[in-house]
Amino acid sequence: MSGVSENLAAQLTEEELREMPMVDLVHKILQSKGEPMLYRDLLQEVARLKGFSEEETMRYIAQLYTEINIDGRFVCVGRSLWGLKHWYPTEQTTDSAVAGNIKDDFDDEDLDEELYEEEEEALDQDEYGGNAFDDGFDGDDVFPDDEDTMVNADMEDEEDSL
Repeated sequence: MSGVSENLAAQLTEEELREMPMVDLVHKILQSKGEPMLYRDLLQEVARLKGFSEEETMRYIAQLYTEINIDGRFVCVGRSLWGLKHWYPTEQTTDSAVAGNIKDDFDDEDLDEELYEEEEEALDQDEYGGNAFDDGFDGDDVFPDDEDTMVNADMEDEEDSL
């Protein structure tokens, strides 16, 4: 057992460990350690304290992760690195790996406005008073390739009538 597991195992009875929800154990583990931990390490600590087999540990991976995510006491402070929310001011709860890669050279509102203007221009009337998507096709136009087809169709009609 790790130092954290040993401390908690000494503080709690076997029955308390067995009955305690996994998410509460994670909270106690983080309180005891005093610093953020990787999720896989938290899961292993819980598995040791609860006496889970490898199979049981695998079965609870998603459940524990979901519980930590939903519980307001925890915050993800890095890639799979979890800490207690009260350790951090609200502004620092962003994933540091993600925050370090963000480069914002323009204002998002300006980008939204530009996209909106482009869409409006495309939908507005063009300078000839027609729709921007109207290429002058009125339905009676014949495409060059269609003329041969129409002539051949007329000849077949004449042959059929003979």
